[in-house]
Amino acid sequence: MSGARGWLDICGVPESGVPKCGVPRPGEPQTPTEWSAVKPVVTTATLVTQDGVPIDTVHLPGRRDLAIVMAHGFTQSWQTPMVWHIAQRFNLGAGVVTFDFRGHGRSGGLSTVGDKEINDLDVAVHYARELGYQRIATVGFSMGGSVVLRQAGLHGGADAVVSVSGPGHWYYRGTEPMRRVHFAIENRIGRLFTRHFLKTRIAPSGWDPVPLPPADAAARISPVPVLIVHGDNDLYFPPEHARELFESAREPKELWLLPGFGHAERATDDKLVDRIVGWVIDAVTAGGAAAPQPQAPQLQAPQLQATQPQAPQAPRSTEPPEPLEPAQDELADPRETAQPADTSATS
Repeated sequence: MSGARGWLDICGVPESGVPKCGVPRPGEPQTPTEWSAVKPVVTTATLVTQDGVPIDTVHLPGRRDLAIVMAHGFTQSWQTPMVWHIAQRFNLGAGVVTFDFRGHGRSGGLSTVGDKEINDLDVAVHYARELGYQRIATVGFSMGGSVVLRQAGLHGGADAVVSVSGPGHWYYRGTEPMRRVHFAIENRIGRLFTRHFLKTRIAPSGWDPVPLPPADAAARISPVPVLIVHGDNDLYFPPEHARELFESAREPKELWLLPGFGHAERATDDKLVDRIVGWVIDAVTAGGAAAPQPQAPQLQAPQLQATQPQAPQAPRSTEPPEPLEPAQDELADPRETAQPADTSATS
């Protein structure tokens, strides 16, 4: 899947021409352009999740037929320079919506380290739809990599899913960096350090129940295309996590195990971003129609029928119906009876 072909597709130009969207292809020198009164304006918005958490969001306008909703890693923010650079690079090939997860940056709430964060991503995907984008791909890094898989498996709404440096299962402590992450999450002194120095506010309680693991969620995403990107030099999650995700996912799926690649945003360069954009364009083009969206129930007009005499019926019960059991992955806030997962790492 060539990124070059993707650029021709999204800008609609011959190979020898200059992209009509006014942006040079990857690798070409960028030249100053004249000031334009019609240049798209980057805007921020505060979205509210279904569980009432305000999410700080930014929109970088692009082509109307494709948006990338980008989910950052643990302790990051869309305003972090390396995250912002990746968002701008994605914006060369698509519209971009990115945001701060709960407990991060200017968003409200407390981080649940990959559990309720699926609500944050879900509202961002709906926002991209409201902006008019026809097709949407979700791209997540580290903790965000687990969130894009879980959101796609539990809620849906994306036309392609890319997980970069994400874990395959919870509670991994096999590397020194992940042991430090667990200390930061599970101990009061670690949470204080993370709040004051990394600007990340972590919920003091654990998970109850334990959320659906990323690999199990990956098995539910088909027929939406899934791309798993991982490095053999990842200091947080070894390549076995990527293989676990890939083996659990169903077709269409693809695995990029990159030699020398480290972890998440910090290891991501422009070449990889452009390659991901090319894969996304190919994936949503091959996927046909856009992902179906929930439809409001339609009311039908009553039909007139001839009345017939009927036998008397027993009176209806006046007792209220029994309450429905809540879904496993949408229960209330976690309690201290379980420990939070290690779905992410500081990038």
